[in-house]
Amino acid sequence: MIPSVLPTYSRAPLSFVKGEGSWLIEADGRRFLDLGAGIAVNALGHANPALVKALSDQAQSLWHTSNLYQIPNQQALADKLVEHTFADTVFFTNSGTESCELAVKMARKYWYEKGAPDKTDIITFEGSFHGRSSAGIAAAGSEKMTKGFGPLLPGFIHLPWGDMDASKAAITDTVGAILVEPVQGEGGIRPMADSDLKALRALCDDHDLLLILDEVQCGMGRTGRLFAHEWAGITPDIMMVAKGIGGGFPLGAVLATEKAASGMSAGSHGSTYGGNPLGCAVGAAVMDEMTAEGFLDEVNRKAGLMRQKLEGLVDAHPEVFEEVRGAGLMLGLKCKAVNADVVKAGYDNLLLTVPAADNVIRLLPPLTISDEEIGEAITRLDAAAKAVENA
Repeated sequence: MIPSVLPTYSRAPLSFVKGEGSWLIEADGRRFLDLGAGIAVNALGHANPALVKALSDQAQSLWHTSNLYQIPNQQALADKLVEHTFADTVFFTNSGTESCELAVKMARKYWYEKGAPDKTDIITFEGSFHGRSSAGIAAAGSEKMTKGFGPLLPGFIHLPWGDMDASKAAITDTVGAILVEPVQGEGGIRPMADSDLKALRALCDDHDLLLILDEVQCGMGRTGRLFAHEWAGITPDIMMVAKGIGGGFPLGAVLATEKAASGMSAGSHGSTYGGNPLGCAVGAAVMDEMTAEGFLDEVNRKAGLMRQKLEGLVDAHPEVFEEVRGAGLMLGLKCKAVNADVVKAGYDNLLLTVPAADNVIRLLPPLTISDEEIGEAITRLDAAAKAVENA
């Protein structure tokens, strides 16, 4: 008999009932150190006081009105995002998947309105993950994502990761945009070199294409800048955001330049829940915390500390780990052992990590993790590695 919850998840036998900062408390009382943060969602930790207050205050006044009316919280959050990014305008969604859908629509509508309706193709890259909607799986293109879900949405050109020559050669009269994650998350914590991001920006400029960045996982302070592309000194035309922007509340956004958004007129897109007062109240609080003086400096300092300790861990367990990869507090351990075995050994040592492709475990702690908690994380990872070695 099928379960009442559709069985699409392969879940660990853990049920958490409370969160405190970098910790999750299981129903049986065990305290787990959380290096997953809900897959990079709980960027400010569990039950962050500023977010709890923002949500509680808003919940006592107004939850939902729909986008038939003005939403002051939405305007306030949009203004903050425009102030601190390349964007001129913002559309709010509930998830990264929805952000992908709009990013694709926006790019295609841009060319349609410019009188070039055939410029529908979007270049994407192997190993990418852009959500599980029809557009998202078509953009990723992997068999794992697409098998059984055909016919797929057409108009995506899949290229090898980081192959700039292939990117240049793939540009034809039907290509209108390039879509890329500055740091692949699901694909195994693979940062794109700054030089390659600059090259993609230059290609888009030279051929009058739109550059779409997917910063759903690598954005919102995760790499030590508010958004990962800032390290390369470039700006996109369209950017997908979600996960950390809501700090645990379902919230996403598409940020765009005035030019890229020029085709999106009244009625061309919408969302019942998108940009609701609750989500935007929390999102504004997240932005205030992340843009506060010194916050990102601390993320970078702690990222350096954690990476240094992880390098030592790899040296200590050469049969379990191969290398450290990533940027900021978006880190991965490439495993020689089976990554699922390392994740399971972490559970046994009250530590939460997240598996990814390329036999990697992801380490995505709250950006507020303390130095002491980083030390404790390494101790528990060390114990997990020893358990794998002795299995």
